[in-house]
Amino acid sequence: IITLFGGLTTMSTKSFAGTLKDIPQSISVAFSTVSAGSMSGAIVRGTPLFGTGERASTDMASFTKWSAMFDRFSNEVNNGSSNDAIQKWRANLSSLNGLPLSEMANGVNNMMNKVRYIGDQKNWGKSDYWETPVEFMTYGGDCEDFAIAKYVSLRALGVPDRAMRVAIVKDTQKNIAHAILIVYTEDGPMVLDNQIKRMTEASSISHYKPIYSINRTAWWLHTDGNSSNPTQVASASR
Repeated sequence: IITLFGGLTTMSTKSFAGTLKDIPQSISVAFSTVSAGSMSGAIVRGTPLFGTGERASTDMASFTKWSAMFDRFSNEVNNGSSNDAIQKWRANLSSLNGLPLSEMANGVNNMMNKVRYIGDQKNWGKSDYWETPVEFMTYGGDCEDFAIAKYVSLRALGVPDRAMRVAIVKDTQKNIAHAILIVYTEDGPMVLDNQIKRMTEASSISHYKPIYSINRTAWWLHTDGNSSNPTQVASASR
């Protein structure tokens, strides 16, 4: 049994009305939303990650750290407490606006991988804390914070939620849990990772075993190959 980062409890069958709060419109730097057509069919419903099977759910109620991050980020933007950091971030993102999705994702990956890595215990006095992009760029962060900052940056650039997932994986080389961002580009699924500095094709990575993946509208529980038995998970502290 693996203890995870995201406040995840056991898989629920109940439905969840609505979605998590999106990024504030004022953060957007996109000329327009990146169209699904520009992805050349890269987003395939049910496409498995790293050779696993998956089960989808729209019940997001258990992902309290994920939803709390969006709430705090919205408050940071709306109360003006982080204007300088946000304006600098938006200025950096603007240079990527309008590029093909692969180039946009690569640029965001390179940008965020320059931020320093620092653990939650040292940063926040907690074993697990999901940072907003502002907190991450101000204080540094750990693996899920890199993935979140990349996800939100690409949303600000107009990339739709369905083209991205934050994936919680087991790194079988280090035998630890890890977080990455998957982006479904016109060149296929790409991994944006703070441990692998360059954006990498998912098909070329063999040492990650996905446990679950999530975006703002749904989450997926991953299974071993074609097995119908999902990975067992234990609840993390909320």
